[in-house]
Amino acid sequence: MAFTSHSSPAAIFVLFLFTTHLNNFLSARKILSSEFDTDTDTNFIRTSCNATTYPDLCFATFSSYASEIQANPKMLATKSLTLALNTTLSASQTLTDLCKTQGLKPNEAAALHDCVEEISDSADEFTRSISEMEEIQGKSFAFRMSDVETWVSAALTDEDTCMDGFSENAMDEDIKAAVTTAMEKVAQMTSISLSFVNQYAGSK
Repeated sequence: MAFTSHSSPAAIFVLFLFTTHLNNFLSARKILSSEFDTDTDTNFIRTSCNATTYPDLCFATFSSYASEIQANPKMLATKSLTLALNTTLSASQTLTDLCKTQGLKPNEAAALHDCVEEISDSADEFTRSISEMEEIQGKSFAFRMSDVETWVSAALTDEDTCMDGFSENAMDEDIKAAVTTAMEKVAQMTSISLSFVNQYAGSK
């Protein structure tokens, strides 16, 4: 109903109040809905992380991506692969820099060189896994996920092999500590990623 010039000020005021309250109600409903979605997404991250070997690290890492992941197992698995790849590349740079350290003993230089190769293999396996997760044609879901699980498991083995080379007591403690710190981060992220990949593979 349109208001003419004869409409009373009281009627116009009532319309103003109604419109204002309606807008406030819709805004509040939108905020509450957004908060509900955020809580749901965060709870999904927490529940998924509780099934991993490193739940605290997992939640601290992935909770900030809750709104992006949106309680979607595939997105969670893919994000975990991406973060694991980034962590691996960072470790690779650390190891490459350590290879340039002056005065390395032959066994230290050999162990670092082997580690760089192992971590390079891990990066390739994560890259292949991410590409496979994005593939929607060709192999069946079961075959595709089997490949991803195999590659991520292989990456975890590569990281263990790297650390085996530094088990000797004759290693320089500073170098050994730097490698251990870098590789522990990679191994933890890989373990979390493998858990999420397994969760997604078992969701269908």
